[in-house]
Amino acid sequence: MVKFGPAGNSDSFYTDGYSSTLDTATWVKNKGLDVFEYSLSRGLTITDDLCIKLGKVFKENNIEITVHAPYYINFANPDDSMIEKSIGYILGSLKKLKLMGGNRCIFHPGSCGKLSRQEAFDNLLKNIKKLIKRVKEEGYDDMLLCPETMGKSQQLGTLEEVAKICNLDKMLIPTIDFGHINAFTQGSIKGEEDYDRIINYLIETIGYEKTKIMHIHFSKIEYGPKGELKHLTFEDDKFGPEFDGLANIIVKYKLSPIIICESKGTQAEDAIKMKKIYQNTMSQK
Repeated sequence: MVKFGPAGNSDSFYTDGYSSTLDTATWVKNKGLDVFEYSLSRGLTITDDLCIKLGKVFKENNIEITVHAPYYINFANPDDSMIEKSIGYILGSLKKLKLMGGNRCIFHPGSCGKLSRQEAFDNLLKNIKKLIKRVKEEGYDDMLLCPETMGKSQQLGTLEEVAKICNLDKMLIPTIDFGHINAFTQGSIKGEEDYDRIINYLIETIGYEKTKIMHIHFSKIEYGPKGELKHLTFEDDKFGPEFDGLANIIVKYKLSPIIICESKGTQAEDAIKMKKIYQNTMSQK
C-alpha cells in the first residue's frame, strides 16, 4: 500500500483551530491521509511521556508515524567525538520513534566540510558501519534507517551515494527526495523517463525489495548554482519536479513507498493532491 502524508503540520492545522501535537493524528486522518512525519530536526527535546501519548493516538487513528532525526548529524566528520554525537542523535531518535510506535528514522548523511568529496564519503561509510553496530547492540535492529538524498553541492547524498550507503546493511533503505535530486542536478527531472531512470538505478543497485518500500520526500524546490535554495508549494510553475510522472512509475513497478510531502506550509494539502493523482493513475491501469 502506498501511503501519503505531511512532514509536520500545515499552516491550515493552526487556522483550523488546532494547536496540540496530540491533535495531529485525528487531523491527518480527517484529511484522508495515512502517515505523518514528526521532526526531531532541531533536537531530541520531546519527552518520552509525550512520545508514548502520541503513539497511542496515532495507533487509535491508524496513522503511521515516522521521524526525521536532528540536522546536526554528519557521519563524514573526521572528529571521532563528533561521530559519537551523531550516533547518539540516531540512537536518541530511535528511542523516541519506538515509543511513538513507528519504525522509520530519516537522516541526512553528512557534508564534505574541508575534505574532498571522496575523502568525506569514505569517512561516512566507515562511520555508518559503526552506527549500524551500535544500533544493533542497543536493540533497535527491528527499525529502518533511511539516509536521504540531498540537494546542496557540499552535502553528501547523491542518488549513487545513498545507494552505496543502503547496501551496507538490510536495515538501511533510501529516502529518495526527488526535489533534492532535481535541485542538485539543476533540474534534471523533466518527466516520467527521468523517474524511470532513477527507479531502475535503485532496483539494479539495492534490489527490488528495498526499492519497493523506499521512503520518499516530495516537494518543489527552488535551486541555484549550488543546489537547493528553498522549498515551494505545488502552486509554483517555475521549479519542479511534477508528481504525475512519478505516480506512473510507482504504478508501473508496483511500488509501495511511504510518500511524505515537504511543501512549504501546504504539505498536507499537497499530499492530498499527490494521493489523488496516484489513485487516478491506478484507476486507469
